[in-house]
Amino acid sequence: MTRLAAATALALLPATALMAEPVAYELDSSHSQIVFHYDHLGFSTGYGMFSGFDGDVMFDQEDPANSSVEVSFPVRSMLTGWEARFEHFMSDDFFGATEEDMVTFTSTDIEVTGDNTANITGDLSLNGVTQEVVLDATLNQAGEHPMEGKPWAGFSATTTLLRSDYNLGMFAPMVSDEVQVEISFEAMQADAESES
Repeated sequence: MTRLAAATALALLPATALMAEPVAYELDSSHSQIVFHYDHLGFSTGYGMFSGFDGDVMFDQEDPANSSVEVSFPVRSMLTGWEARFEHFMSDDFFGATEEDMVTFTSTDIEVTGDNTANITGDLSLNGVTQEVVLDATLNQAGEHPMEGKPWAGFSATTTLLRSDYNLGMFAPMVSDEVQVEISFEAMQADAESES
């Protein structure tokens, strides 16, 4: 019986080892950006960007549905390429944003849709409004970073937002209510001390 018990325990060991837990990752701020674009009167496409933000990812490569992501950044970190446009976006016509106003996203569910794709559902808080959004996400690559020598992962995602959902619908439909959002970010496995 002792040998049988030992053999059973050894047989179960690999299965237990395969039950991976999510691993903490931190966004690489230097390689993480959110680009948005919208139609302007049918004449052009306007662009803006957020970059250099922080966030945390719990990444389970064996079971991606068990992963999660949280990101936050100041509204006033928006880049437009033209100071007058930035000031207009920050005015009461749109955000009326102070230095303390933040954009936050917290995932609530991940539905795996393919080998490297998933729909990430989460709560997006913007301009004092929280709405559920779905990101169409892709794992670009996961593995050891060739220069940093530690586990790294890269993701991209897209979604479409309605400005009016966040009380930002001024000048619609001349300026499109729909805003296309493209996200690209890298994340590095967190150091042991930062996880504790």
